[in-house]
Amino acid sequence: MAEWIEAGTKAPVFTLPSTDGKNISLSDLQGKPVVLYFYPKDDTPGCTSEACAFRDRKKELAELGAAVLGISADTVESHAKFREKYDLNFPLLADADHHVAEAYGAWREKTRFGKKSMGIQRSTFLIDTEGTVRKVWKSVQVDGHDQQVLDALRDLGR
Repeated sequence: MAEWIEAGTKAPVFTLPSTDGKNISLSDLQGKPVVLYFYPKDDTPGCTSEACAFRDRKKELAELGAAVLGISADTVESHAKFREKYDLNFPLLADADHHVAEAYGAWREKTRFGKKSMGIQRSTFLIDTEGTVRKVWKSVQVDGHDQQVLDALRDLGR
């Protein structure tokens, strides 16, 4: 289990398959802020709420120049169904071997109903135009998180 990437460090680079039908690299987005969020599983209540909140804030995020990328260990096919079902307006990336989640520290030991397993911890990384992590949310509470991200993006522009 890797340590969390902290604010002020260079964001680990990656290339992953996306629901857009191509591979997306973090370097493709150089020059714009990136909201990179890790979520446990497609089409589950918390993950759906989080994705729909980012979907609904698309205009505000775009006004701030930000790109949103969602990452989980689900397949591209699962992501495509999830994206279509909820009309998500940003790419979802498949990290099936969880290497990117590990690089960011989001692949963690979790306990559910007394049983331990490894999985993605809901977390978000705000990456600036130069590829530096500026803000990290390590244990995201979905309600209000979209506003926290927008506030942090506005602070980047100051």
